[in-house]
Amino acid sequence: MTPIEDAEIGSVVVVGTGLIGTSIALALRQRDVRVFLADRDAGAVRLARELGAGEDWTGEQRVDLAVVAVPPQFVAQQLLDLQKRDSARFYTDVASVKALPLAQAAQLGCDLTTYVAGHPLAGRERSGPAAARADLFLGRPWAYCPTDEASPRAVAAVERLISLCGGNAVRVEAEEHDRAVAVVSHAPHVTAAAVAARLAEASETALGLSGQGVRDVTRIAASDPALWTGILAGNALPVAEVLEALVADLSAAARSLRALAGDGAAMGQVTDLLSRGVRGTGRIPGKHGGPARTYAVVQVLIGDRPGELARLVQAAGETGVNIEDIRLEHATGLELGAAELYVQPEAVQTLTDGLRERGWQLPS
Repeated sequence: MTPIEDAEIGSVVVVGTGLIGTSIALALRQRDVRVFLADRDAGAVRLARELGAGEDWTGEQRVDLAVVAVPPQFVAQQLLDLQKRDSARFYTDVASVKALPLAQAAQLGCDLTTYVAGHPLAGRERSGPAAARADLFLGRPWAYCPTDEASPRAVAAVERLISLCGGNAVRVEAEEHDRAVAVVSHAPHVTAAAVAARLAEASETALGLSGQGVRDVTRIAASDPALWTGILAGNALPVAEVLEALVADLSAAARSLRALAGDGAAMGQVTDLLSRGVRGTGRIPGKHGGPARTYAVVQVLIGDRPGELARLVQAAGETGVNIEDIRLEHATGLELGAAELYVQPEAVQTLTDGLRERGWQLPS
């Protein structure tokens, strides 16, 4: 029997029924995998079970794979407890840092031949099982970090898990993973929180003038602070290095702005920072992980009524144009907003004409 054949997953226990754990359970249930649920919070397990994520785990059932979905600092101890009970053939986790759990697992004497650390890079600003979605991982990167000790069968089992959940498997060393997520996830979250913290002291006038831009920048800052404290503590040095570089850029921009009144050339550093920001944005992978694409935006006025967005999407589909992305911007104090439809540039005229023919109002 090959490692891949031996890694077929018929049963899984998910330990930790938060957003990620419950979403994994829901995704596996759609693929007819038997899923058991465990959590120190009995209410979370009950809600996850009511959502159809699985059944209660008594601790006696042995499964093919155990998924440890707890904060990074608790992964190793949970792994050890599961392995002492021989709960599964293979083990993985979903914590957003990897070097810390692996080092702690080695220190505790965990069996690293059956364990492959993992991290699905998917989430929402909401937490808990109620926010879980079976499609949360579709097309999303899912890092996994096999050590030299990990058996080929354990690696194949985790690859199979990722496939069942619809994720895009990315094999990477643990330390490289932690440096990478510091840049693309952890430091951006702290930065978003810093911007959002300014809003806590902002005037009512400022808040009344807020638009989609500030919502885009601060959306992730609404996530659970306790959860993120644990994540940042587990990846402290890489995140600190990124934040220090950000501080240097922002400090230089602030100095340039203060000097602007007396020296117009002082804006050079600010312009350089903004230009580097544009280049960095352009490097973010595009649809399905492919090269970044520049889409055109078609704005459509839309009423704040049930079914309006569905009607708009249907009308757009009737024009034969593929909608690459949709964003909504609400108008303060009015029961309407603007839907921003992202399409290929060459499709703009077709979509615009088609929507107007169907009675939709587009800003001129």
